[in-house]
Amino acid sequence: MKKVKQTLVDIEIDKLTNSIENTVSGDVFDTDFFQLFTADGKQIVKADWQFKWSEQIKLKDRETYKLVIKDNPKIIQGLISLSDQGDHIYMHLIESAKFNKGKQKIYAGVPGNLVAFACNKSFEKGYDGYLAFDAKTVLVKHYQETLYATHFKGTKMIIETAAAKRLIDQYFKNNNHGTN
Repeated sequence: MKKVKQTLVDIEIDKLTNSIENTVSGDVFDTDFFQLFTADGKQIVKADWQFKWSEQIKLKDRETYKLVIKDNPKIIQGLISLSDQGDHIYMHLIESAKFNKGKQKIYAGVPGNLVAFACNKSFEKGYDGYLAFDAKTVLVKHYQETLYATHFKGTKMIIETAAAKRLIDQYFKNNNHGTN
């Protein structure tokens, strides 16, 4: 089996919104998440993404999800790759669509929305919202300040229960944190 290189999370959390927000009009749009499978790889135009998402989708130990605006599932706003570690969720990759990066981005809040989704997955699995990831060293402080993440050691960061609830409450109103 091909060994997958570890990737450090390298995404700027531009703004914590209550969904995703159009940077010109300020309009806020509800979002949906859909899991991607091998057959869905054609939805991802390679030139529009920094990472090789078609490879992520094929990995049996991971689940890849797309973030879309509700009722507009064909335009992918962002992608995230997660795995279940038995007691927490691990975030392997996260990326905003090319048009949601930089000063001319169309929507703000995409990265935060993706992370909140991952935290919610952790609650759904009974892991109390725990999410781990490896961050680029220069972004550790940024993630502490924007995602309320805790620097564990080296490049490892974790989002604990209180921080996960805070992010979920920000993005997903009326959420019960994985409980019914």
